[in-house]
Amino acid sequence: MAGTFTTSMARNMFFGGTVFFLLVFLALTFQNEQIIPQRDQRAQLDANPAIAAGKKLWETNQCIGCHTLLGEGAYFAPELGNVYKRRGPEFIKAWIKTQPTNTPGRRQMPQFNFTEQQLDELVAFLKYVSEINTSNWPPNIEG
Repeated sequence: MAGTFTTSMARNMFFGGTVFFLLVFLALTFQNEQIIPQRDQRAQLDANPAIAAGKKLWETNQCIGCHTLLGEGAYFAPELGNVYKRRGPEFIKAWIKTQPTNTPGRRQMPQFNFTEQQLDELVAFLKYVSEINTSNWPPNIEG
């Protein structure tokens, strides 16, 4: 290799690097295009109206204003992306019904006065969310 760095050497490195990283980018894009449809659960969402109704309850009651869901949302209250697996449906329903607990020094969840059907729909939505393949994220099961 020559002792000096010439303009043509710099140009060749630039074009070679550009082509290399463009090929890496295309390969990763192709890989994602193959993997994402296998992980997509929208068909389940469309097939079960209870999940869609639970999602609507989640959105209209601004649950994301306190909780995170798969890492998105506020960090005031616990992550709920895997709460169905951690606690189960009966615990979720009982917890929502007994709020607020009026325990001094603790954050309190408001009472939403959900009907049994609404609770079932919310639990169906949380079950759906817990089954999403998140590639083991978050690493801590408690969120």
